[in-house]
Amino acid sequence: MSNVKITIPKDFILGAAASAWQTEGWSGKKEGQDSWLDAWYKNDRHVWHEGYGPAVATDFINRYREDVALMKQAGLTHYRTSINWSRFFTDYENGVVDEEYAQYYDNLIDEMRRSGIEPMICLEHYELPATLFETYGGWASKKVVDLYLLYAEKVFARYAHKVNRWFTFNEPIVVQTRVYLDALRWPYEQNTHKWMQWNHHKNLATAKVVKHFREKGYSGTIGCILNPEVTYARSSAAHDQQAAQIYDLFYNRVFLDPLVHGEYPQQLMELLEKHNVQWDYTEQELAIIRENTVDELGINLYYPHRVKAPSRAWNPETPFHPAYYYEPFELPGRRMNKSRGWEIYPRIVYDMAMRIKTEYRNIPWFVAESGMGTENEAQFRNADGVIEDDYRIAFISEHLYQTLRAREDGANCQGYMLWAFTDNVSPMNAFKNRYGLIEINLQNNRERRAKKSAHWYRTLGETRTLQITIDDEWK
Repeated sequence: MSNVKITIPKDFILGAAASAWQTEGWSGKKEGQDSWLDAWYKNDRHVWHEGYGPAVATDFINRYREDVALMKQAGLTHYRTSINWSRFFTDYENGVVDEEYAQYYDNLIDEMRRSGIEPMICLEHYELPATLFETYGGWASKKVVDLYLLYAEKVFARYAHKVNRWFTFNEPIVVQTRVYLDALRWPYEQNTHKWMQWNHHKNLATAKVVKHFREKGYSGTIGCILNPEVTYARSSAAHDQQAAQIYDLFYNRVFLDPLVHGEYPQQLMELLEKHNVQWDYTEQELAIIRENTVDELGINLYYPHRVKAPSRAWNPETPFHPAYYYEPFELPGRRMNKSRGWEIYPRIVYDMAMRIKTEYRNIPWFVAESGMGTENEAQFRNADGVIEDDYRIAFISEHLYQTLRAREDGANCQGYMLWAFTDNVSPMNAFKNRYGLIEINLQNNRERRAKKSAHWYRTLGETRTLQITIDDEWK
């Protein structure tokens, strides 16, 4: 065992993240302002753990002052959340702002700034207005790209003088992958063509928003938050290596390459054509993407993804899916978060950092989400009523260590953001797995209480020193 101390640079972000829909609740929401997530919850409530969904969430919209005080208490330097597009307008076609909701964001941003916490705002965190999903097919439509640009224009005009860090999407690949590729979420339509169309239109929307942001001369940066799955092949054999390469192509590079390099990978284009995946794009759209790459990336990192070459022939009666080229692989003996069913492998942060350094022009980036969801945390409550979440402290320490080590080795990494600040609602899992520095007590009016990790995180920020025990002993 080695006891290691590593200095955290003064300009290194130590923050936390959440989203509008996972925290705010529906208080004050008007008829017709449902998001896709609200519609999913209303149509399919039985799949959400114990029926909890976005209806109340953590009631942040009414309790943000209390929560900002807790952010300060936990030592956050930055807090990332989203604006809920579905609530920002009362008329999506004409861009009529819901003044009540917009004023809430004025108040929230002002409250954060008074407390010395830098706001980082994402324009879309799965909050596509339900009516645009139902009317136009969501991101399958170029009309929605235009309406999203209108939304971004209105948001920037209102808040750009208060916010310096902007992001077009959080995890832009997720919704269409769950709905159209894997058919795991409402409305359960397996359609690879729509999946790729959504990918393209989100890339195009990002480029158009970046173009507008720069043409207006707004100060600050504009980026995107991705969730690339750091992918490892089962073996060094060519067939397994190809499986990992193609997985990476479809799930990671489909956004990484256009956002940073301005173009889709040629191999991806060839495979889409080979499998007759129908998606509509123009040379003009590709030019817009090419000319308007992002300033920075947020990278969400939780677990590794391991694959192997497929062991069975593809069923020709089913539509093309990237799984034509791979199968999941479970590493024997892997370390697991048994609550979440995810492998724990902190090395993913370092490996992703080195990849960005060498393959993506060492663009500025930061860990935008990293965290540990644990079920039944009440079992760790001490005699004083505080949850002693040493497992979370260990998880953060190990992943932060890999982040700082990568920075020392030349990665242009700007910080580490924990998911999440408070316990909050997750898709389907609801409050089953808790991620927060702050406990949300559902049985007592959503009372807030700092966990042990919140006090530790504050000390981390004050001392700017990470102390960690590395298991490097030959036993």
